[in-house]
Amino acid sequence: MQKRHVTIPVFIPQLGCPFECIYCNQRNITGRKFPPSRDEVEKIITAHLSTIPRNGCIIDVGFFGGNFTGIPLEHQEKYLKTVASFVDAGAVDGIRVSTRPDYIDDASLSLLKKYGVGTVELGAQSCDDEVLMLAGRGHTVAQIREASKLVITYSMQLGLQMMIGLPGDTLEKSFSTAVSFVEMEAAFARIYPALVIRGTGLEELYRKGKYSPLDLEEAIVWTKEIMRFFEKKEVRVIRVGLHPTEGLLSRESLVAGPFHPSLRELVLTDIWKDIWEDVIKNKRGDQVTLMVAPEAINHAVGYQGKNRNFLKTFFRSVIIKTAADLSGRQYRAYFG
Repeated sequence: MQKRHVTIPVFIPQLGCPFECIYCNQRNITGRKFPPSRDEVEKIITAHLSTIPRNGCIIDVGFFGGNFTGIPLEHQEKYLKTVASFVDAGAVDGIRVSTRPDYIDDASLSLLKKYGVGTVELGAQSCDDEVLMLAGRGHTVAQIREASKLVITYSMQLGLQMMIGLPGDTLEKSFSTAVSFVEMEAAFARIYPALVIRGTGLEELYRKGKYSPLDLEEAIVWTKEIMRFFEKKEVRVIRVGLHPTEGLLSRESLVAGPFHPSLRELVLTDIWKDIWEDVIKNKRGDQVTLMVAPEAINHAVGYQGKNRNFLKTFFRSVIIKTAADLSGRQYRAYFG
């Protein structure tokens, strides 16, 4: 049986980041106003470990939210030493960090390698220079490519984060970014539809009528196209949409944009809806029975039964059930 991968998140909002990207207010996004101390990091890890079964899980600690390699080296080392003690004790398997492409060099990677960091995620956001400029990223596509190549050179797993729907973005540009991620040998990716967060430059543009975020249906369609491409190229999509923090769920931090706490489920539901539309093309009848893989049943039925309800507009009886010999998006269909 394949082991479940669990990452314990440690958020370091704005720490080490010299830029205020147009979409970014890390304090509102992460719910943290100050970076954690070493003692807090230990408590965060210990608290998570108490809820994770050690057998059958690969456990990493990930530093997210800021620009890890941009903070002073001595502070990086303190954080890394704290986690390394858990690795040495066998409680944690690895360390991963999230950082900016323009803060990757031999010195930073050498330090990460020294403490056993196995994964580096780069906040690329887009591989279109105009989109990067309008977002205030402060780096270029060339720097994303250079940093990615260097991470691979150090035998670390490369992850790339993309943000769709930024000012100047189009579906074609976002899809081209996905193509570039594959070219840069990303092992995995995160897809974040841009949200208008309170206290950001994007909010100012939105209030002035100079920016319109994607609506939820657009975000689903864009993400679906990108996810299906990544699947074909064997790039794992480990996250779709921002983590549903209290500020986002309550809408206190959210001004506008395609936020949904189950965005990935909506996207996978839509992928299966496309499959079912093709399967039932020109078919009508009293009953359809659809067999799917056990791991696909929820998405095949659809978020809140959306796909089953869709099928019921064509068939009086709709049965969707699992078959142990099927996997992925394999299916069998019977009509009666």
